Amino acid sequence: MSLARRLVAEALGTALLLAAVVGSGIMGERLAQGNDAIALLANSLATGCALYVLITVLGPISGAHFNPAVSVALATGREFAWRDVVPYAIVQVVGALCGVVAAHWMFDLPALMSSTHVRTGPDQWWSEGVATFGLLLTIVLGSRARPALVPVLVAAYITAAYWFTASTSFANPAVTVARSMTDTFSGIHPDSVYAFVAAQFAGAIVATAFARRLSPRLDTR
Repeated sequence: MSLARRLVAEALGTALLLAAVVGSGIMGERLAQGNDAIALLANSLATGCALYVLITVLGPISGAHFNPAVSVALATGREFAWRDVVPYAIVQVVGALCGVVAAHWMFDLPALMSSTHVRTGPDQWWSEGVATFGLLLTIVLGSRARPALVPVLVAAYITAAYWFTASTSFANPAVTVARSMTDTFSGIHPDSVYAFVAAQFAGAIVATAFARRLSPRLDTR
């Protein structure tokens, strides 16, 4: 598959993922009438469903990373070419921002809005590290054990991680950057982005090294 086609698939998939994340957050918040638990439930279920569909249909084209941390981690584990990491990361971030714009326009909001939702502190950073660690374990080990089930495994994990992490499991630098541009339920203040992204990359790299220990065959691929 040509790089151009793979990049289009990555951009499209990340855009649709963010449209689902941000759009369901807006809809959930509006319908929940102040009940954050109901809003989060709607947000997590919509995100999980979108992930399942997008990974299933776009995975055969681009690998369906939709996440710079996944691209970098797979490259360190020799599962992805380093030369493609930067192009993937660029289209992932651009696609994510386009997805935010699409969601805002669906709900008659400005195209982009700087978020005022501060998410900071050791508990939030640790949560992001744990969330991304678990996501990469799911992807790497799942692809070894039951590759056909990776879409449902990732979708199920992220849906669960929305609830068991204090940060609600962003687990994705492109998603984090884009969500700083929405002042809605799913937003994150721009100043909170840097630590989240650092924790995400750390969790991803550690998970990949751990997975290679658990499944040594990854080293010989």
